[in-house]
Amino acid sequence: MGVHPRVSSATTATMIVLTSSSVAIMFVTSGLIPWEYAVFYFCVCISGAYVGKKYIDSYVKKTGMASILIGILATIIGLATVGCFIIVLLNLSKNDWCFDGFKAFCDKKKDETACLAKRFIPQGRL
Repeated sequence: MGVHPRVSSATTATMIVLTSSSVAIMFVTSGLIPWEYAVFYFCVCISGAYVGKKYIDSYVKKTGMASILIGILATIIGLATVGCFIIVLLNLSKNDWCFDGFKAFCDKKKDETACLAKRFIPQGRL
């Protein structure tokens, strides 16, 4: 594509910081996450980013392999995606494959047929 690996990795890192920061601020301000957790993990992320940048930059300067930045970012994003998918599947399996996330799709206490998955998938196949 003709984009230098440092430019590509900097752009990707900037977008990840912006999106994750906005989501974190939204969760903290809405009271879904305690402030103490947010501050603790913020400090962990900042220190990890500093140590990573220091060692990776020294490695790139020593070897001249700027493409390692792309590989590291691709690996982190890929592992995070797979991890999120696994967490979603594990949570769905705990809830009898019934999604009860943003709105009350599955209210097992009120009505067993309220689950969208149970309406559309025949009994015995869940």
